[in-house]
Amino acid sequence: MPEGHTLHRIARDLHGTFAGEVVEVSSPQGRFASGAALLTDHELIEARAHGKHLFVEFAGERVLHVHLGLIGTFTIDAAAYVGERPVIGQVRCRIATEAHVADLRGPMTCAVITPEQEDAVHAKLGPDPLRDTDGGPAWERIRRSRKSIAALLMEQDVLAGVGNVYRCEVLFRHRINPATPGERLKRASWDLIWTDLRRLLPLGVATSRIVTVDEQVEQVESALAKGEDVHLDERTSFVYKRTGEACVVCGSTVRAKDVAGRTLYWCGNCQRRS
Repeated sequence: MPEGHTLHRIARDLHGTFAGEVVEVSSPQGRFASGAALLTDHELIEARAHGKHLFVEFAGERVLHVHLGLIGTFTIDAAAYVGERPVIGQVRCRIATEAHVADLRGPMTCAVITPEQEDAVHAKLGPDPLRDTDGGPAWERIRRSRKSIAALLMEQDVLAGVGNVYRCEVLFRHRINPATPGERLKRASWDLIWTDLRRLLPLGVATSRIVTVDEQVEQVESALAKGEDVHLDERTSFVYKRTGEACVVCGSTVRAKDVAGRTLYWCGNCQRRS
């Protein structure tokens, strides 16, 4: 499932491409025809994200609400078209102008909602490291819970936008035992997690890749600070999808088990402490 940085990148690109434009909205697949009819020929005002939810605001107090789910994609083609724009695959929703087109395929949620309904979605979500500066509300829920920190990081009403890759990697980066109950996690450990997520997720928005290994993190930060293009080698990770391999820090075997419906990867030696 796409993690929060993907939705924020889509929101950024949609906003940069279409904000202020009167757009044509259609549903080539047909499953969103009635919703598209409510949005077409209206100005696209703003695109924004909260966690794994995307909201595209149109004039007339109409909001397109999208959740990509497991297989959804939202592609934005910045190239000018000549003649008819081809439809490739099952396009649920298309946003288009004479110059640009964006196609949504396979979403779990694609609906037109009111601003009040959008507010209700926000109210159910925890703080988003890409949107919020205060991780305190998440901490208040974590410190009262007996669930493991590995499970809590996946609960979107606790912390919005973090998925399995960031969960595994951030816990390893700070050597935190993923089985530690929230009620036993130290506030200092949570502050490290929150601060690190606020550092890492923007790199995902900038590169469209999850960057967690120190060398790549520093490389991306340096390139962005200098205004240079980012060129990364094949994505690496500390523990994610490295079951049975040697830990890059201590050499112990990377372990794996299901936690909160997704495979958790961790090093039993490096991540012993609570």
